[in-house]
Amino acid sequence: MTVKVALIGAGAMGGAIGTRLAQTGNQVSVFDLDNARVAELVSHGAIAADTAAAAAAASDYIITSLNAPHIVDIAVFGKDGVATGAKPGTLIIDMSSIDPEATKTLAAKAAENGLRWVDSPLSGGAPKALIGELTLMAGGDAADVADAHNVLQHVASNYTHMGPVGAGQTTKLINQVLCGLNFLAVAEATQLALDAGVDAAKIPTALKGGRADSAILQEYMPRYVAKDYRRTGRIDNMVKDLNGAQDLARRTNTAMPMTAICAEVHRLLTAAGLGGEDQAALMEYFKGPEELSQ
Repeated sequence: MTVKVALIGAGAMGGAIGTRLAQTGNQVSVFDLDNARVAELVSHGAIAADTAAAAAAASDYIITSLNAPHIVDIAVFGKDGVATGAKPGTLIIDMSSIDPEATKTLAAKAAENGLRWVDSPLSGGAPKALIGELTLMAGGDAADVADAHNVLQHVASNYTHMGPVGAGQTTKLINQVLCGLNFLAVAEATQLALDAGVDAAKIPTALKGGRADSAILQEYMPRYVAKDYRRTGRIDNMVKDLNGAQDLARRTNTAMPMTAICAEVHRLLTAAGLGGEDQAALMEYFKGPEELSQ
């Protein structure tokens, strides 16, 4: 089933989502403040829109892929935003990774404007989006979540309804805790192997299928060894998500000591100017504070 969808936000993740949607035969109207990002999507078959409102007016579904709740708020409810152009009853699918409580507020605001809302953050990054194999965790009314699948089936191979609005974002925070800890554990293990004189490049093969195996081990230990820092994500985005997880932990009185350590390492790297680098740059942490600051 092909659909008419507006994409608001064409960064690394939004761009990959929009590219996949356009390449699978959907009509994609894209709006982003960065004209170069819009031009890149147009080269893949999308249609440029002058405003978020114009993109929404030409579409039956809206996807937002943005970095913070206040940016989503402006893009949807601000001047020339989605809400001023969307038809009544249009479904907004927010694929941003933002706070669950902020999501509930945004969804309520959408309802006041006659719009529907599903939060559907993702795991898998841009590479998985481009081949339609994202993992999505959705929050919202069951009928709306089912409707959102008409669009999201083109970019995802795993799509789970987690509960009411906000449940998708809560699940994403849990996902990020697991990923952040795994990235750091694999980085530490890589450095230990290097220091001990073991061929770290062979470890993913040696451990494949065992209890220590993981997608992050298989993908990232070779990258750690090679110092391959090609960006598929950002360290500072992980800081944002781990901050969100810690905020949620405070609200639920959940002890998360390992997450606190992981967040501090990511914050240290961000403070050293590496926030825009891929998770592979976690290996820079092992240079020590003096060399890291140079």
